[in-house]
Amino acid sequence: MQKLFKMTIEVDYRFPPDVNAEKQAKVIAIGQTVGTWDARFAHREASLTSHLGEVVSVVKQPDNYSIATVRFPLSNVENDVSSLLTMIFGKYSMAGAAKVVALRLPENYGLRPKYGISGIRELLNVRTRPLIMAIFKPALGLSAADHAAILKEVAMEGLDIIKDDEILGNLPSAPTLERLKACREVLDTVKQQTGRTVLYAVNVTGNAAQLLQRARDLVSNGANALLLNVFSYGFSVLEALAVDPEVNVPIFTHPAGAGALSAAPDYGFDYSVSLGTLMAYAGADAVLYPAHYGNLPFDANTEAQIRDILRARNVMPVPSAGIHPGVVGKAVSDYGQDVILNAGTGIMDHPDGAGSGVKAFFEALECVNKGESLNLDSLDSLPDGALKSAIQKWGVWIDK
Repeated sequence: MQKLFKMTIEVDYRFPPDVNAEKQAKVIAIGQTVGTWDARFAHREASLTSHLGEVVSVVKQPDNYSIATVRFPLSNVENDVSSLLTMIFGKYSMAGAAKVVALRLPENYGLRPKYGISGIRELLNVRTRPLIMAIFKPALGLSAADHAAILKEVAMEGLDIIKDDEILGNLPSAPTLERLKACREVLDTVKQQTGRTVLYAVNVTGNAAQLLQRARDLVSNGANALLLNVFSYGFSVLEALAVDPEVNVPIFTHPAGAGALSAAPDYGFDYSVSLGTLMAYAGADAVLYPAHYGNLPFDANTEAQIRDILRARNVMPVPSAGIHPGVVGKAVSDYGQDVILNAGTGIMDHPDGAGSGVKAFFEALECVNKGESLNLDSLDSLPDGALKSAIQKWGVWIDK
């Protein structure tokens, strides 16, 4: 049985109560693999049969939904995400209500991160604490010099990582290479003055050929990390970047567009698959996704699933979207130390400036490490400063 599992792929499909799950699971097992054949191909019976899928089980849930598990031969795919998606849910994704809620792949399937949790920590020389990440804001309309000025302010206060906003491409107002060159000077200055490395994840864009060449050009000009909108540009592009020897920097992936694939309750892929399993097997080093205590509706259990799936393959989890210093206690409780806390306005819109936004995160971490709780009742006991101002503006997360 163990040998059989290593040579197969298992997928769990969830069907609504009004769908005949057993029938549809058989349709998937046959229709998403070989299909049917007649006597003309009797001489190929053994070969054709070896490519058939198999319905493992169909289990009715307490809510009357059904979970059907289908097993697919590993020999049907090319050890990548694109052929995998085509097989497990390609044409059938248009057949009616069904959602892929779990995907189990052999350990050696696909790609592992080039850096991941351990490698990113090694680059930054930060071994234990959560990492703090910022996002350039405003997203559009800033010049390359504006980006450099923002970076200098936050980097000098101890920021670990900064990234472009995912919306910012190679635009005339701040061409990608110009942004990088301006920011690279700041990164070098920070290194000389403090000894610290700060990563700048540059958003890499363009059609497939342009994007790959642009990534190489950016790295050759000093980029030390890249950002990719995977659902816009494709998993094949992520895989190509991950295996390119010239792109020897961490790749951060953004979830833009994931909702179109995963938000519908009875269609598409569960977020744990789209933002967890697929990213973890496609070569991502760090994966951004919404935190359930942020400003996007997201399920806490799904978030935990994504975290665990990523960490199992040494991929760094990056909860995002509405992160501010008041949620640091909750984030550390949920994630421990191996996490990147990614804040946009939670740093950039601090009342006393972006540098104070970074300070507030480190002050919050210090409180948590001392066992001090962050809450509105203790606000008066906090000394005046960055953290107090942040909590006065954004509040503190309280479990409901």
